[in-house]
Amino acid sequence: MAHSWLQDIVALLSGSAVGLSLSVIGGGGSILAVPLLIYAVGISDVHIAIGTSALAVAANAFVNLIGHWRAGNVNWLCATIFAAAGIVGALVGSSLGKIIDGHKLLNLFALAMIAVGIAMLRSDTKGPEAEFQLTLRIAIRLGVVGVVVGAISGFFGIGGGFLIVPGMMFGGGIPILKAIGSSLLSVGTFGLTTAINYALSGWVDWVISILFICGGVVGGIAGVGFATRLAQHRGVLRAIFAGVVIIVAILILLRI
Repeated sequence: MAHSWLQDIVALLSGSAVGLSLSVIGGGGSILAVPLLIYAVGISDVHIAIGTSALAVAANAFVNLIGHWRAGNVNWLCATIFAAAGIVGALVGSSLGKIIDGHKLLNLFALAMIAVGIAMLRSDTKGPEAEFQLTLRIAIRLGVVGVVVGAISGFFGIGGGFLIVPGMMFGGGIPILKAIGSSLLSVGTFGLTTAINYALSGWVDWVISILFICGGVVGGIAGVGFATRLAQHRGVLRAIFAGVVIIVAILILLRI
């Protein structure tokens, strides 16, 4: 797909901004990927923006998964159960998203952004690291929640980390740190499923996606240093970011 060098630069910078926000506040940043691709990069087709975003989100999630794996923050069995079940949901959700009119889908996306912003304002990452043991009942609950979250993630083309983390905590009683690390497998898997589904329809801009991914990696690396220095202010940063997400969502609704 033809685009200018300016679009390439903006895509790189937009990816960096998303990667930086994810690294500093620990989630929710990918919800801004679609609006950035549409209003900053200039992708006019909502479906292409969603497909391109899904691929970029998946790649960044898999990269970040490696770091959490090395830190021992991934429960692979629970992560695999959740991700495997969610693939079905992501496939169904992304298929539904493909047949909905782009303007209507963007309206729904804006409403989802508002929900994300509110969820981030209400989130509480503190809590005891309780002992965890996987049982058949917990595995079934993880699977059911995984299908639902996967469908939502696939429909909107978002990472869904803001849903996956509480979903894993609710479905399996997994401690917050393990849930955050384990969620990245699902974020990457759901995003890749959605991206493949959209790519089959020709709705992925590969060049923009690669630039967005590269920018996200650079932003994520830079964000590690910021995260350490701003550790005591993450609550404030999260509130500010949530406010930005909600404001952008309202602007999207007003512009449709």
